Order: sequence, then structure tokens, then C-alpha cells
Amino acid sequence: MRANRPAPSRRTALALGAGTALTAALALGGGPAQAFPGADGVVARLRRLERAHTARLGVFARDMRTGRTVAYRAHERFPMASVFKTLAVAAVLRDRDGEFLARRVHYTAEYAAASGYAPIAGLAENVARGMTVAELCDAALRFSDNAAANLLLQELGGPTAVTRFCRSIGDRVTRLDRWEPALNSAEPWRVTDTTTPYAIGLDHARLVLGDALEPHDRERLTDWLLRNTTSAERFRRGLPADWRLADKTGSARYGGANDVGIAWRPDGTPIVLAVLTTRPEEDAAADNPLVAETAALLARDLGAGA
Repeated sequence: MRANRPAPSRRTALALGAGTALTAALALGGGPAQAFPGADGVVARLRRLERAHTARLGVFARDMRTGRTVAYRAHERFPMASVFKTLAVAAVLRDRDGEFLARRVHYTAEYAAASGYAPIAGLAENVARGMTVAELCDAALRFSDNAAANLLLQELGGPTAVTRFCRSIGDRVTRLDRWEPALNSAEPWRVTDTTTPYAIGLDHARLVLGDALEPHDRERLTDWLLRNTTSAERFRRGLPADWRLADKTGSARYGGANDVGIAWRPDGTPIVLAVLTTRPEEDAAADNPLVAETAALLARDLGAGA
């Protein structure tokens, strides 16, 4: 039996507030690039990277201590792909209680297979016993398991629940319309299942650094993102080894390769990072090196904390 959605509570009020101090910090501009010495050079290097990889590259990055910002195509729409899983899990954490997280969900092997990619939910032992909602959250975030994500969407009431969640935390742009794996078709003309680097970057800041979630929910979400297993060839390859990283990747048709999250320099300063990419050909491979090279460039320019 589906657990009842709790009546509007302090959680909803907190989410609507989304952090006064953080909101002020996040409002430090969103044009082509926040003014700082060398900003034009950063954008020029991003443009060269884009041309070299024959891709469209969207970037939003911000040092949350200084407000120093790098933005390139930051307000253009890109396919969201599996980056939506952070939002789906956050919606579950905010709007459901601990008893709900412990509830076991049963599904079939056919359901897992139809979702396209199910390295955890598709295991025979998990199909046989079912998975708890908390285990589905873990699988969706750490392993990007599509079947786990679809089961979470089912519990939330469908993909549009993610859109509603975004609106409730102040994101007027991001939208989810379809299920896995259809949402990854990523046709260039689509508005459905899209976000912008600016919007999705700020969402992760609100969820990991702000108070859109209550502290214990924020800690749980952050722990899952810190233990992500899918970014070894993307942000993790481009960032310095001593930076901590809490992130979520996504891949789609047309060479879609995304990575979004929060990185912490060794001094503890958080850096918001959102890199979204597409390529012109429908069957183009995801360009992991482009994401990694972009992360490395951002780390060099934001790493000093100037």
C-alpha cells in the first residue's frame, strides 16, 4: 500500500524558503560570466573546448565563499538525463518519512529490464526480495539505476512530480516529463526533460548546501552523492584528487554527457559545478573527456579562492 503523503508541514515551508542566506549568495548574477579578473579568458577557453569537441557545452560554476562565477551557455536548455535522479530522491526525502523509506517495493525482472539500465535493481536477489525505498534511492543516485529511479517516480506520482518539486524550491526552469529510458532521447528541439546549467547547479546548491531539506535528509542525500560511482571519467578525472565531490552524472542520445554537483576544496570551500553537453549526431558517443577537461579548467580558475 502506498504511504499517504503527509499534510503540508515545516518541511514544505523550509523548502519554499530554500535558505535566505544561500539564496542571497546564489543571486550573485547569471550572465555570460560573473565579472572577475580573467573572466573573458575563461569563457574563451570554454569556447575553444566546445569547438575542439564539436559539441555544445553549458557551464555554471560558483565559488560559494567569494561568489566568483563562471557561466557559459548557462541559461540554455540541455537534456537533463539521469541528473534528474538527485531531484527525485530529494523529493522522496522531503515529502516522505523514515517509515516510508523502510518500505519494501516489489517489482518484476521484466520491469527492471524495460527500464534500460538496472545494475542493482536488476540483480536476481533484489528482484526476488524487492528493495526498500532507501535502497532504491541509493541505487538511483550511486549507480544511476534506471529501474530504481522509475520505481521512485512511481511512488512520487510520476515524472511531473519532479517538476513540481523543482518549482517548490525556486527552480522555474527544470522539468521532467517522461520515464526512463525514454527521457534520454534528447532530440535537439525538445523542451521536455530539460534543464539549464544555472538552474540545475542552483538546485544542487539548495539541496546540499542550503535548507531546502531538513538537516538529516540533506546529510543522507549528500552521503549518497559523495559515494557516487559513475563520475570517474567525468568530474572526478578533471578535479584535483584532494577535492571532495558530491555529484550526479547523466547520459543521453546526441552525445549527452552531464555532471552536476558540489565539490569542496581542501580548505572546505564549496564550489557549485554544472556541466551539460550535447553533440550534433543522434548516435554520437557521450564525450567524457569534454566534461573532465571542463572540470579541470574550472578547478584551475576557481581553485585558488581568490
